[in-house]
Amino acid sequence: MGTLLPGKPLTALARCTRPTSNVNASMALRFTSTLQAHAQAKTATSPSLPPLSVLPARVLLRSLLVSTISSKRVLPIPALSLMSFLSKPNRIWLFDVDRNPVLHGILKTTFYNQFCAGENGAECRSTIREMKDMGFRGMILTYAAETVFDHSTQAQSGQGVAALKSENGDVAVEASVHCPSIEAWREGTVETIYMTEAEDYIAVKLTGAGAKVTEAFTAGELPPHQMMDALHEVCTKAKDRKVRILIDAESQHFQKGISRVAVELMRKYNRDGYAAIYNTYQAYLKNTPATLANHLALANEDGFTLGLKLVRGAYMATDERSLIHDTKEDTDNAYNMIAQGALRKNIGEFGDKGARDFPSVNLFLASHNKESVVTAHELHKNRVMSGLPTVPVRFAQLHGMSDEVSFSLLQMNDGDGTPEVYKCSTWGGMGECLAYLLRRAIENRDAVLRTDNEYRALKKEVFRRVKSVLSLSPSS
Repeated sequence: MGTLLPGKPLTALARCTRPTSNVNASMALRFTSTLQAHAQAKTATSPSLPPLSVLPARVLLRSLLVSTISSKRVLPIPALSLMSFLSKPNRIWLFDVDRNPVLHGILKTTFYNQFCAGENGAECRSTIREMKDMGFRGMILTYAAETVFDHSTQAQSGQGVAALKSENGDVAVEASVHCPSIEAWREGTVETIYMTEAEDYIAVKLTGAGAKVTEAFTAGELPPHQMMDALHEVCTKAKDRKVRILIDAESQHFQKGISRVAVELMRKYNRDGYAAIYNTYQAYLKNTPATLANHLALANEDGFTLGLKLVRGAYMATDERSLIHDTKEDTDNAYNMIAQGALRKNIGEFGDKGARDFPSVNLFLASHNKESVVTAHELHKNRVMSGLPTVPVRFAQLHGMSDEVSFSLLQMNDGDGTPEVYKCSTWGGMGECLAYLLRRAIENRDAVLRTDNEYRALKKEVFRRVKSVLSLSPSS
């Protein structure tokens, strides 16, 4: 995720206004980040700028390029085909994104920088700092390695160079006591922790640890002891740095085992009303309400705080279709029901409208749907102001996507530090991140209405800046 990333709490946010007398200050205000503009516009009195005015010019133009490709009905087809081709392992030099410098450079300056944080620690820290300078509360950073199971082909592919090498014959994974794929995952995840700061998050994809782990997850079991030891090390190091962990939902082929791990870790580390660990619940799955009810019951019985990260879902192209809601409306209703139910502390049989007490819950709403997140924020704020019971909530969108939603949320801050908005980004080598980039491209293709809206908003902001510059005169 290139150049847009989360940040620390802002009281100034994106509500800066434009100076009335200085041409240079006016231009800087239009083309630099909100914080830079705010420093130059302390005496301004004009109305707030549009949400996307926060974006640096290079990020705005790159976003418009990617959005143009995504929003046109014809262009995504060859783009997806090319990306799918390049993501296959063992490509010849010409089509290897890590070895061909020209190909690497083209992808790096376009799709990679749009959606990814960086290929190393220095690039990631720079991206995180820029995001925080734009007003985000913090960053969610994830290491790219994962394994995706395609239901239609009954095949799985390991994404991540270290895992692929281990599982393709360089090392006999199953024969070794010490699994190099798990060790590579541990090292990459610990490295991710030290790229972040207090109140940031890391999102972990457990299948990136390779074959031994995915075999256990397929059977619905906990992973090997080496992996559990690695997870406890990761949780301890993250908690020491006040960094929280989001356990990503992945292919349904593996999800039962992943959820077992998440509950085990929440039971150990989520105490005293503080969720250090979150499990991810996908609203597009028909069985999510039942899964959530089971975990709410466990949180009640065992006295831990349930970390509830809610998403709509990102594996439509590979998961079994019958597991997913029949319509987008059904998914939207499921998402809003869970989000608003948690904020009201009433879900199913849990809460004052049910037969069981509502357990301790920390909520994280990851969504590109503006109506869902704005409604949730307003509900939470109204309940706090009215003294009604609710739960802590934070919001996130993916790096490089739905920036208009993100910055609109930031502009809703009226000085109380809410809503707390994050950007979620992936880091890793170009080859490691291609599967992630392909999923983002598919998601943009499928979200036709949202992509069209993003395209129009970005184009409008570019025209606004051009018109504003052209309208300046030396005497202004």
